[in-house]
Amino acid sequence: MNKTIWIINEYAGSKYHGMEFRHYYLGKELVKRGYKVYIITASYSHLFKKLPEEKGVFTFEHIDGIHYIWIRVPRYGHAHNKRRVLKWLALTLRLYKLPVHKMKEPHALILSPMAPFPILPAYKLAKRFNAKLIYEVKDIWPLTLIELGGYSKLHPLIALMQWCEDSAYRKADYVVSVLPRAIDHMKQHGLKPERFVYIPNGICLEEISAVQPLDAQTGNKIPKDKFVVGYAGTIGFANALEYLVDAAELLKEHKDIVFVIVGEGMEKEKLTNSVERKGLKNVTFIDAVPKNQVQNVLKKFEVCYIGWRKSSLYKYGISANKIFDYAYAAKPIVHSYSGSGDIINEANCGISVEYENSETIADAIMKLYDMSPEERKQLGENGKKYVLENHSYEGLADKYEMIVNGN
Repeated sequence: MNKTIWIINEYAGSKYHGMEFRHYYLGKELVKRGYKVYIITASYSHLFKKLPEEKGVFTFEHIDGIHYIWIRVPRYGHAHNKRRVLKWLALTLRLYKLPVHKMKEPHALILSPMAPFPILPAYKLAKRFNAKLIYEVKDIWPLTLIELGGYSKLHPLIALMQWCEDSAYRKADYVVSVLPRAIDHMKQHGLKPERFVYIPNGICLEEISAVQPLDAQTGNKIPKDKFVVGYAGTIGFANALEYLVDAAELLKEHKDIVFVIVGEGMEKEKLTNSVERKGLKNVTFIDAVPKNQVQNVLKKFEVCYIGWRKSSLYKYGISANKIFDYAYAAKPIVHSYSGSGDIINEANCGISVEYENSETIADAIMKLYDMSPEERKQLGENGKKYVLENHSYEGLADKYEMIVNGN
């Protein structure tokens, strides 16, 4: 008998709507294997490029073999808008009214929230249908709000989140995380280690290999016959791109080294103003490109860059999709990161340096610049080999199948 899996993630999108993509790709892979998959998500996210068409509180839509259920929630503006809390609470409450009579009963229920509130209705649903409950953690909440947002542990909302998080670790049959060392935190909050499974983020080989040509206007903005250090992704506070700009200032006398930043985000204006104020001619900004053109952008870089803020959160590791995109493009990576689970070191596909340190970033760029093309190519090939062996959605679906089937 084919099994049914429900996935609850209020930020789950699709390739037609925009980020997030993890459960869309995972769902497609499971559908290929004969599973019936429901993705239960919110009708609004600041990460969506295209909003679904609402036909009521619950809207059913069939997308690439996956049964989507869009739940109407309050809208908000940017990522830091406090109205997001209303979205979390509205979705949590509406899960109690989920039209389960229109759905096939689940064998397993995967809950992958940001704020952990939905553990309460998810646990009730799992019990009702005698389904295995799998709780998935992408970012550790409320610890992220405490460490990065500066909230007190005693704040009522934080205290409620903490109670929900602790409940999830006690009630779930398995707890999955994209963070390799998250177990160190979870054990302190009641999780038994044998119920922890590390399943990182990944790449969809079918889609990432279906690259569309880069439009000429964008391609012409990337300097030719230069050593291009590039970044492609969100330009947000967490990405610490001011240190890359500072590294560009340190290297401005090297006329054949240039920096290209591709993307959009809340910090873009601040960053472009900084470049203008410094009078830097070696930094170029390019608007975000469609996902299916990203690999052709990366091909024009000699080196790819990713950076992080200094935070104790990173002792639990990271799982950034950008790293996998860079690695698949077979480009050496400069990684400004001092936490655990550093894929760049594990794969030997670039140079990792201290985070929030423009001088070490500049030094790493110069080390790669001074290498032969063959040496840089080998680093790039190391990364591609690593990501193909460890981060394809086929492999990640294998891991999910094992816990769904109790292996």
